[in-house]
Parts: sequence; structure tokens; C-alpha cells
Amino acid sequence: MFRSFPSVRADGHSKRWRLAACVLCAAALAAPPAGASGKDDHDRARQAVQAGQVLPLPTVLERLQREMPGQVLEVELEQERERWIYEIKLLTPAGQLTKVKLDARTAEVLRIKSRDDQRTGR
Repeated sequence: MFRSFPSVRADGHSKRWRLAACVLCAAALAAPPAGASGKDDHDRARQAVQAGQVLPLPTVLERLQREMPGQVLEVELEQERERWIYEIKLLTPAGQLTKVKLDARTAEVLRIKSRDDQRTGR
């Protein structure tokens, strides 16, 4: 059964965003990305967050929202050459599908790639 949520006024936007961030964080830590080796990747990601090597997802999403507003569609946490990367797919207010790669330790935007514009930024 699906429930619809009431409209959220501007003052409730922050609460809705935090709730979405918490849900996404739980999902990102609970299930490894496709092609991952399962439990080992999950444990490594959790340990990286606990050790401070990776910022918690809600923190990253809050910072990203200030720089690049949009609806978060998907989040992946991956390790690329000893560096943790958050890959976040957003739907911008203009309706553009955008993939953002961030350094998971600093939340620095590394690359922005949109579906309409295949050029990369930053």
C-alpha cells in the first residue's frame, strides 16, 4: 500500500531533506553496490565511516545541497585507488539528471557529469 505525503512547506524542507539523507545513508551502508563482493565491502565501508576516513552521508548530502540543489536518486560509496568516493545521482530543479563524484573524506566535488551534457566539470 502506498501512502502519499502531505505537501511540505519551505520550513519543513530541512526536516524532509534530513530524513531522506538518513534513509539513503542506511541504504548505502546496508547494501553494497552492484558487483561488490558483499559483506566484506559493507564492513569496510562501515569501518571507514567509524574511523573518520569517510564523512557520514547526511553530512555530505547537506554540503552538496548547498552547492548543487536537487533530488537525490541514488548514492554509492566506492573505493577507487585507496580513495573513498561518493557517487550521487541527482535530479536538478531544471529536470536534468546529474552524476556527482565527491571525495568521501572531504566532500570535495571531483566531477560533475550530466546526462544532457557529457562534459565533465571540476
